[in-house]
Parts: sequence; structure tokens; C-alpha cells
Amino acid sequence: MAQLMSLLVQNAILVVFAASFAARLGLPVPAAAVLVLTGALLAAGDVSVAGVVLAAVIANLLGDGAWFYAGRRFGYRFMRLLCRISLSPDSCVRRGESLISDWGGLSLVAAKFVPGVSVVAPPMAGALGMSVRRFIGFDIGAALVWTGLFLGLGWVFRNQIQEVLAIMAQAGGVATAALAVVLLVILAVRYWRRRAFMRLTGMPRISVEELHELLSGEEPPLVIDVRGKAGVQVDPRRIPGAQAYTLKALQQRSLDLSHANGRVVVLYCNCPNEVSAAQAARVLLARGARRALPLTGGLDAWVASGRPTTVD
Repeated sequence: MAQLMSLLVQNAILVVFAASFAARLGLPVPAAAVLVLTGALLAAGDVSVAGVVLAAVIANLLGDGAWFYAGRRFGYRFMRLLCRISLSPDSCVRRGESLISDWGGLSLVAAKFVPGVSVVAPPMAGALGMSVRRFIGFDIGAALVWTGLFLGLGWVFRNQIQEVLAIMAQAGGVATAALAVVLLVILAVRYWRRRAFMRLTGMPRISVEELHELLSGEEPPLVIDVRGKAGVQVDPRRIPGAQAYTLKALQQRSLDLSHANGRVVVLYCNCPNEVSAAQAARVLLARGARRALPLTGGLDAWVASGRPTTVD
């Protein structure tokens, strides 16, 4: 353990930079724990405070900047791809949309402390057209808050951290095995929650071809666009005739179904597994809709099929 601590002291700035940069890219690196441990070293005067803070801020700016550029360059499609590889792809886009819509530039600060959203906020900001200067300003502020908080925790609880490290050094392989078990339990819980959520939103879907046929029939379905404001701002196209009601609005009973006259209701979004559309469909079914079906593939599938769209 003494050798490990000596290595960290000698390379603290490099380790902080690498861990922070990897975390901002979305890799499963415990950057916060590295900063806490570094904060304890700062209290002993073995590491440069300015060097550590500067390394963390630059790493944050480079990592977030890469996602910000990708969001500006490729837009909403890239963000959905990014969410598909996360542990919580179903809520990734929706939570990112809500954060940006409610907090604006401050979302870059809040996102660093919200699991599953920290990597989504920068590309979302880019896709929504945030200026480069504004992004840099907010991201530097967010990096300073994030870095300062965890370094401060390490500084305040340095004595307890040293005791924990001493215990871990004595435990050796037992401590390593315990950490591995904890990590596996966390992953298992996340997987179980995801499976339970998928069962909750599991229901029959309707394909683009089936929807097109129904729209051409004598009794066309009621089509509802459940995307959030941020999603519509990035991609303003709609299926012709679709009404706009967010999932939150439907949950608050903002839609009167009396005019539907028993028609089929088709809902679509631009989210992995059509999760928002599926949740909205369950809400409408509980309120008496005859049939409420999510559109498989959402708006992207409709556009990819060559069907026409409208823009508000």
C-alpha cells in the first residue's frame, strides 16, 4: 500500500487527468473515488492543488467537448446511439431532454452528478445549438464544481480515508474480492431493474406499414407525438396529422379522448425501445382507450420508409 500511495503521489496529476477524461467519455472509471483519494493527499501537502484542479478541468473540457461536437455534427441520432450502449438506454434520452429543457446551461453542472445523463448532456447541448462560448463557460464551471466537491470530501475525511486504506492493505485479496462482489451486485441490480422495466413497457407494437394502411382507411387512427420539447426542437418533423402531447402531459390527463370515438391510438417517440410511447400507451389504455399502440422504430422508422412528414 505504501508503494501504491507513493506511485499516486508521484503521478497524481496524470492519474486525475486520465480518470476524469475516461469518465467524461463514458468509460466505467471511478473518477470521483480518484478525486476523493487525491483530496486526502492534497491535505498532506504532497500534491499540487493547482495542478490537480487544472488537470481535472482540462480533462472534463476535452471529454465533454468531444461529445458536444458530435451532438452539433450528428444531432439527435448520435445521442440515441450513445444511449443504446448505456446501462439505462430507455431513460437516457428522456432524462437528458428533461435536464436540458429545465436547467439550460446549468444542466451541464447537474448532469455530472446524475448517473446515466452525464455523457448525454454535452451532445444534447450541441444538438440543441448551444454556442461554443456558452458551452465552454458552463462546462468549465461544472468541472470546477465537480472537482472541488470530491477533492473537498477527500480533504475533510482524510483521516478516515487513511484508516480505510490501511484496512484494505491488511485485507489484501479479500478487499479486492469484496470490491468485485459489490460491483457485480450493482450491475445485477441495474440489469434486474432494466428487465422489470422492459416487462412493464412490453406490449404489441404497430409497424410503419400497418400505420400507413390505417391512415388510408375509412377510420384513421389518432396519432400522437409524445416527444419532449428538446426532441422536437432538434427534429421538428412530424407524421402528418399527428397531435403533440408529451408523456408528462398525458400522465397529467391533458388529452381528452372523447373525440377519438373508439379509434385506434398510435403513439411514437424517438427513444430506444419506444419506451416513452409504450408508457404513454399504457396511460391511455388505463383511461379507456380501445387500442393504444407504440409505433415500432418511432419517427425514424417512418422517415426511413420514405413516408411524408410535416413541420410545424
